[in-house]
Amino acid sequence: MELFQGTQGIRYLLTDIDDTITNNGRIPACAFTAMERLQQAGIRVVPITGRPGGWCDHIARMWPVDGVVGENGAFYFYYDEEKRRMIRRYFRTEAERAEDKKKLAAIEKEVLSRVPGCRVSADQAYREADLAIDFCEDVPPLDRDEIDTIVSIFEAHGAVAKISSIHVNGWFGDYDKLSMTSLFFREVFHVDLDTIREQVIFSGDSPNDEPMFEFFPKSVGVANILAFADRLTHKPAWVTQKEGGLGFAQMADLINRGQA
Repeated sequence: MELFQGTQGIRYLLTDIDDTITNNGRIPACAFTAMERLQQAGIRVVPITGRPGGWCDHIARMWPVDGVVGENGAFYFYYDEEKRRMIRRYFRTEAERAEDKKKLAAIEKEVLSRVPGCRVSADQAYREADLAIDFCEDVPPLDRDEIDTIVSIFEAHGAVAKISSIHVNGWFGDYDKLSMTSLFFREVFHVDLDTIREQVIFSGDSPNDEPMFEFFPKSVGVANILAFADRLTHKPAWVTQKEGGLGFAQMADLINRGQA
């Protein structure tokens, strides 16, 4: 990756998880260490992920991070170490989420009947707001037409559907990764994201990261983003030379050098 300008002013690192800080489904030591070193340098680190609430509780508690936005913007979790309690903030009410689950169950049935090669994600039991359909994590990879069919079924039911590197995630509600990130910054960091976005770097790898690529001038795609290049209207400003967590670590090293 070309060494980009302005890293001296970076105060926040937002990052997707799957295939952004992972390689072949696992986090390499260099990527996890990179997050820890960024925190030690005074940079706040916040994963912005499609992964489920159960995972996000663990991430907020045990990773070297300052909070997490999960299920593509359905909520944020923040562990208050001083008060020793988890703060959970949802976009939709508990009653709305219960009603949404009924509608998502109907979508699930139709998707599985029309696209036999897919499967409900193995992490679905830990989800609080969306339905995740696996198209290549624990199943043989589906082709693009099959993935597009899954998306069209969600949309025909009035749901939002986004493609990650491994799942199609669908939900009801007018939110995405960016809208919940903005709320997180306002309520946890007490800053207006619009006024400080030059101080933020976002890293991602797939189409569901597009709102973030569009919003942040200093956005980074790890090298595997190139597989989705023809599906992106809004592309990252820079692309790493390496894929996944190895590319993430490369980017983090450049940020740390910029703080020196």
